[in-house]
Amino acid sequence: MKGKSILVIGILGAVLSFSTIFAAPKERITISKLHKTPEFISGRLTTVSDKEPQEIVFDYLDSNRDRFKFSSEKSNNSFKILSQHKDSLGYTYLRLQQLYKGLPVFGSTQTAHINERGELTSFSGAVIPNIDKQKSLKFDEKVEAKEAIEIAEKDLGFKPKYEIMPTCELVIYPCGEKIIDVYLVRLKFAKPQTGNWYYFIDPSSGEVVHKFNSIHDRSVPSKGEGRIELGIRALENIEEINNFSSPSQYYLYRAGKKDIKIYDEENKYFILRGKIPKMIWKERCNSSINLYASATSYDAIIHDYCLNTLERHSFDKKDTKIQPRPHYSSNNGGWPGYKMIYGNPESFRELSRGIDVVAHELTHVVTKHRANLIYENESGAINRAMSDIFGAVVEFYANNDPDWLLKENICTPNIDGDTIRSMSDPTVCGYPDHYGDRYRGAKDNGGVNRNSSIINKAAYLISNGGTHYGVTINGIGMDKMASIFYRALTQHLTQSSTFSQLRAALVQSATELYGGRGVEVQAIEAAFDSVGIQ
Repeated sequence: MKGKSILVIGILGAVLSFSTIFAAPKERITISKLHKTPEFISGRLTTVSDKEPQEIVFDYLDSNRDRFKFSSEKSNNSFKILSQHKDSLGYTYLRLQQLYKGLPVFGSTQTAHINERGELTSFSGAVIPNIDKQKSLKFDEKVEAKEAIEIAEKDLGFKPKYEIMPTCELVIYPCGEKIIDVYLVRLKFAKPQTGNWYYFIDPSSGEVVHKFNSIHDRSVPSKGEGRIELGIRALENIEEINNFSSPSQYYLYRAGKKDIKIYDEENKYFILRGKIPKMIWKERCNSSINLYASATSYDAIIHDYCLNTLERHSFDKKDTKIQPRPHYSSNNGGWPGYKMIYGNPESFRELSRGIDVVAHELTHVVTKHRANLIYENESGAINRAMSDIFGAVVEFYANNDPDWLLKENICTPNIDGDTIRSMSDPTVCGYPDHYGDRYRGAKDNGGVNRNSSIINKAAYLISNGGTHYGVTINGIGMDKMASIFYRALTQHLTQSSTFSQLRAALVQSATELYGGRGVEVQAIEAAFDSVGIQ
């Protein structure tokens, strides 16, 4: 009898241990300080189901209406599915857009993850609450869309040269404590300066309610001699381009059968097959060929990194071409929404000479096509930090004199080791390394550049470890750090993500990749504790 009791106790112990291991993890929730709705929830949020992923998400939202505080309509009328994908781990993830009366709510996007058992495991992105109770919504369009575009152009102060025509749509816009309906006017251009402007215009009065440029630099290009453009495919099927020169001949070639087209600013082009005619070199190319060769070889390295490490074929996974324009102007460079520009700002070498700069700018393109982080306030700082992080990651991957400095290869050519930002110690360049020291003003799109350094510092600590503000972090290495940040960026972050939401997204990404009780999650939590982000 005694033996049987011991056997029963042993079986019960084994069952309890098994249940403990496989029990549904406790729900983790991060509440938006601004909206008082969840900005990240994780755990086994629903039971096992064989329903379609969209139905699982909508059922969850309907059963948690009081928590998310969206309008009285059913969730399939309050949210629209923007995309649905399945990843290599078996998760189906969806991106959603909040709606009110059929209009998109600006900045209110969400992501949802469902595992192979049909369980919802995470929901990311704060929902704008109680829109149906707002008295500030007018829906009185006395101003036409065409007029709204003209108002934005007038406020801009100059007539841009468009390559993509302006757009205008009605949206619901959270504006401080109010929620209003506005026209969202988008102006994208590269001349006479680089711009990707968002204008929010009152449709009843024509007042400019808010505006911002999602490209930080706004300097006017110099009136230099003609420049050229090389159309290449970025992050997809890049073949090596080499540049050779001699006192009398110049060559630009690449392996493969496809021709290279070199454009001038009037969109006239020459097809190159080996030797470049001397006249074209002297009159049109000047030193730009070297810039194209370096920019394109860097694109090839970035392509290899994305393909071999991140399993990503193109910035939007649709084999879309990108047009890099090195030596474009005195602009700082950027992505106005349709091509890549690398400028020649004063006191810098040409931006396309820095592999971290090229990777930084291409990461902005990936961000635009995935999380689409709005380029102001904390979401803008995360946007900026992601580009800095992968700029450094690619530089280490290429083993191109790697370090944790930004633009050090092109910054102030006459000063060795000079840089604009340090990720290992942001304070040496005058940037904050703790949330308590963040910039709180309206300049710099609400601290996009300055506050990005706090996330940079966290990424450095997750990778390399260290002690910061009395917290010790055991680093997990660059490869794991990059994989976790990449997954968070492409699958969990949303348009208006905050620093706290980023922390939760990184923890969830690490949990999905490596398990929830490992050193990876510990490193993330310790690093974010050390920089003051809860």
